[in-house]
Amino acid sequence: MSGMSGMSKVNGTSGTSARQRHIAHLHLHAPLTEVRYGDVIELMSGITPHVQTVPPNAVQLDLTSALRYFGLSPYDVVQTAMMRLKALYGIDSSAGLAANRMLAAMAADASAPGDTTWVPAAQAADWLYPRPVTALPGIGRSTAETLGRYGLHTIGQVVDLPAGTLQRLLGAGPARLLSERARGHDPRPVTPAEPTAHLIADLLLERDCLDPAQQHRAVLGLADRVGQRLRGEHQVAGRLTLTVRYADRSSTTRTRTLPEPTNHSPVLATHALGLLDVLGLQRARVRAFAVRADALLPEGNASRQLSMDPGDERARAAEAAADRARRRYGPGAIRPAALAD
Repeated sequence: MSGMSGMSKVNGTSGTSARQRHIAHLHLHAPLTEVRYGDVIELMSGITPHVQTVPPNAVQLDLTSALRYFGLSPYDVVQTAMMRLKALYGIDSSAGLAANRMLAAMAADASAPGDTTWVPAAQAADWLYPRPVTALPGIGRSTAETLGRYGLHTIGQVVDLPAGTLQRLLGAGPARLLSERARGHDPRPVTPAEPTAHLIADLLLERDCLDPAQQHRAVLGLADRVGQRLRGEHQVAGRLTLTVRYADRSSTTRTRTLPEPTNHSPVLATHALGLLDVLGLQRARVRAFAVRADALLPEGNASRQLSMDPGDERARAAEAAADRARRRYGPGAIRPAALAD
């Protein structure tokens, strides 16, 4: 749905440091009420828990820890986020992708609706150099006029100016801040407003789905993803919600309180599929599914009823081994048999 503008795309994540941050800034081309903003944050939390609102109409995502989970390049994860916004809420967006929050926001400002501008860290200086100094955040009219009187109109001209000269023009504090920004430096982290109170996994289908078997597989896969994330964050869920969105953009939601908090994927799958059966979709034209786990508790604070079935303990041991394999070899290393191609 979205093209690429600005810097050229690099392949995958090769050639980047394991510590390299990848920050996405999404401009949302729609009026957003506070409730709508909540929907967007919830949707984006299915990609990364590190989501920060940038009022009045933007969000920033730290994708660094999400890349290995999805097994995609930073650019492709951004496209996934944009497609979900469009398909599930009808929100068009433009995006910037860079190594820090400031560069990502500037890249988004340079993107046409539907496009993404990716500024790789190694190319940030070249990308900034010819841009107008007013593109930097915090450069107001007064500062721009002062710089303009001395022929300083581009970021590159500010970078090339001796530090002492810039201090005489603006003062020590403003000159130091401008110099840092002109060189693309921004250490600020993406800071969510509050800890994640839920986990959500969603799936946008390539085309409307009428096949009950495919719908069953979709919900099973989402329940498995939720279970993996819960175990990865050492949490258990006490409640499960299934949302089904249809081709006409209407939706149906059903919620079930679990008999006991759990992060065991087979148990989550059983209840998620039970919610699907309750809906009785039959020939409904389904476009997307979302499975949400909430009423979360730390794993160590939850009690589990003892089972006399040795098969249950074997299943949990196998699940733990599968999680270790996924952490080492990637999320696609092991899949439930029912989801095998």
